Amino acid sequence: LSAGLLRQATYTTTRLGIYSVLLERFGGADGTPPPFLAKAAMGMTAGAAGAFVGTPAEVALIRMTADGRLPPGERRGYRNVFDALLRMAREEGVLTLWRGCIPTMARAVVVNAAQLASYSQSKQFLLDSGHFRDDILCHFCASMISGLVTTAASMPVDIVKTRIQNMRTIDGKPEYRNGLDVLLKVVRYEGFFSLWKGFTPYYARLGPHTVLTFIFLEQMNKWYQRLFLSA
Repeated sequence: LSAGLLRQATYTTTRLGIYSVLLERFGGADGTPPPFLAKAAMGMTAGAAGAFVGTPAEVALIRMTADGRLPPGERRGYRNVFDALLRMAREEGVLTLWRGCIPTMARAVVVNAAQLASYSQSKQFLLDSGHFRDDILCHFCASMISGLVTTAASMPVDIVKTRIQNMRTIDGKPEYRNGLDVLLKVVRYEGFFSLWKGFTPYYARLGPHTVLTFIFLEQMNKWYQRLFLSA
């Protein structure tokens, strides 16, 4: 839990903050939003930056989650996320904190291009339809669509990221050479559609997470505008 909370406090705040700033900066002077491809590019930029900042907590989270499945002699036994970060840096080197940074950033680029851009576009579409107002119902519907799109787009790169960060060293050699090697081995030994194995539970996690993220974000933006910008 401590690692999950630190990951959200670093990764999510960075990506949402950068995306909001970019969306406001490159929108039209009259408040019109930028086109979809521009939103996707902004989501990629925000996601890559957030992933870099959040990778240490991500590595700790992956290790702590998998610890119970290891044989007793191989368990790391981290007490909390800060203990994990300190021990990784001391025992394996500071760069270990950014192990798997490239696939993590690649996943974040895909996730945020899908999640942030699809949410903004879905919200704009719903508002333009004339059947929705800019309220919680609109935010809920747009975020559910965004969660579905994000799940389909991100599962393959999420598998790559998780397996690289959790890989073992066998006979002095790492289990996988790179992200492409993970994809090839998964497709070869487990089948192409195994890249989306567990789609339903993944969406059951990502769907509510996406809904709550955007509903809270929209409400906080409104409070901020009302309390600070209008003052």
